[in-house]
Amino acid sequence: MIKSMTGFASVTREHECATVGVTARSVNHRYLDTQLRLPSLLADQETDLRGCVQRWVARGRVELAVTVRSVGPAAVDVVLNESLVDALSAAVAGAEERGLARGGLTVSDVLRFPQAVVVRERETDEATQASIKAAAREAVDETLRELDVMRTREGTYLRADLETRCAVLADLVVQLEAAGEAGRAGLIERLTARVGELREQLQLDPSVIAQEVVRFAARSDVHEELIRLRGHLDHWTVLSDSAEPCGRKLDFLLQEMNREINTLGAKVEGPDVSELIVGAKAELEKLREQVANVE
Repeated sequence: MIKSMTGFASVTREHECATVGVTARSVNHRYLDTQLRLPSLLADQETDLRGCVQRWVARGRVELAVTVRSVGPAAVDVVLNESLVDALSAAVAGAEERGLARGGLTVSDVLRFPQAVVVRERETDEATQASIKAAAREAVDETLRELDVMRTREGTYLRADLETRCAVLADLVVQLEAAGEAGRAGLIERLTARVGELREQLQLDPSVIAQEVVRFAARSDVHEELIRLRGHLDHWTVLSDSAEPCGRKLDFLLQEMNREINTLGAKVEGPDVSELIVGAKAELEKLREQVANVE
């Protein structure tokens, strides 16, 4: 199946205690590369979320970001560092005894002193944490599902373009076949004429000469290359119709097609062959550029 490797999706879920936001962005990559940005609340869910991405995406660079924002003001605890305050009080009292200070230690003095008072955000209870994690997981699943829908939709456009270029390539193969037959017949004719001229001078056996002409002409036969090239085009359709990701296989198939085209260029005789080979290579390059976007 042809899917694009590029896509974007975003989902927001409202929870009674928090708002969960998930965004997923995917771009081209040779393999599956998953990048996660998670809040501390979901740090222990990283492995599970990576597995979730793998169930939806086979290839591409996927950036998955999850945010959790509290609905109301966060509950806090104010903690007094009693040992530090006691030490400060003792120090101030000693200074007063020696006449170095007066007025004692005030509340404002304590609040201004670093680390004397610590304000900590109160941890959410386990039941609420579990509920938020469940909401986040559902949002991730929904986001990846929407990402898959977009990648599949983009894949239909890719497939239409690829099929058009494959049709152009198939037409060029037909033209190359015709050029190959004409070139081979012309080669045999030229060889026969030339050998006929030499036969009168060298007094050679006509049957032996005919065998050598046929053997030489057989070297320009491109029947096998054309069969393989058509087989690759048929295999292309099979891969495109398969439910499995096919980007890498299509890329390998293009390499095989390019090899056959090079062989055809070396074997086929004729005045228009070079133009046909250049045209076929141009279509293969356009196919290769598009296949780089296929999952």
